[in-house]
Amino acid sequence: MTGRPISRRGLLRSTFLGGPALALPGCAQEDGPHRRLTLATGAPGGPYHAFGHALAAEAARTPSHPRITPVSTAASVDNLRRLAAGSADLALAMADAAEQALHGAAPFTAPARVTALARVYVNYTHLLARADGPVRSVADLAGRPVATGATGSGAQVLAGRLLRVAELTGGRAVREQRLGLAESVAALRRGTVDAVIWAGGVPTPALSALTCRLPLRVLPLEAEAEALRAKYGPVYSAVTLPAGVYGLTAPVTTVGVGNYLLARPQVPDRDARDVLRVVFDRWRVLLREVTAGARLEPRFAVATGDLPLHPGAVAYYRSVYG
Repeated sequence: MTGRPISRRGLLRSTFLGGPALALPGCAQEDGPHRRLTLATGAPGGPYHAFGHALAAEAARTPSHPRITPVSTAASVDNLRRLAAGSADLALAMADAAEQALHGAAPFTAPARVTALARVYVNYTHLLARADGPVRSVADLAGRPVATGATGSGAQVLAGRLLRVAELTGGRAVREQRLGLAESVAALRRGTVDAVIWAGGVPTPALSALTCRLPLRVLPLEAEAEALRAKYGPVYSAVTLPAGVYGLTAPVTTVGVGNYLLARPQVPDRDARDVLRVVFDRWRVLLREVTAGARLEPRFAVATGDLPLHPGAVAYYRSVYG
């Protein structure tokens, strides 16, 4: 890597507001063939897995682009640990987990050196219960078995924070079942959990398929979105599940959290730039299986919170804005 990671604020100040442009990375990293990059994704059937495999396929269509090898993982927390350990070059992660890794907050034991390439899309939090079951509000979760995401996933991190702001701790704590999406769907169908907390694109295919076989109740999380934002900052926002998905007859407000495409700082600048060229050239294909109606634009993509942008990403965005 050449140079120091540059924050979004610095990029906006120096580029978008008319400040002096910094020198582009040196020529040493521009020579020679692209390296092969390992991309930590998520579990098969999940949105990270779909996005990662689509990105690898689109990169392979152009010989000048880096070759990307997607690897199945437990998702965000696992991915961030792989980046920190150097066993992955690129990774997908939810914004809240990424900021915890950056600052060395639990479940991480030390700050991780990670950089952002882009904020690629927003996860919608789904709190789902059987329509014929006992859970009709967030408060009804107290003491009940709830699927809260697989160990090592960003969904599990988000679920923990959500339960804390909803005061479902101590004597009112839920009985957490740390299950991935497929296992959560199966458990809800069997009745071994009373609710599922999941964060992903809209619609999530596995959940759409479930609604065809089992009537569901989608619980609103407007108050919890405000509480999460107040406690943890702007990494959380209120978003709306639209009428029509999952059989909803009216929109439902829930919690939104961004997803980042991340890179180790050691990834060469040229490779980082060329990965982003694939992302922005082919974003419709990449997001098609992940979340309906989403767009990806540079001004959205640079909104990576506390995560510094990789210098190659800075160079790419400056080339876009001229």
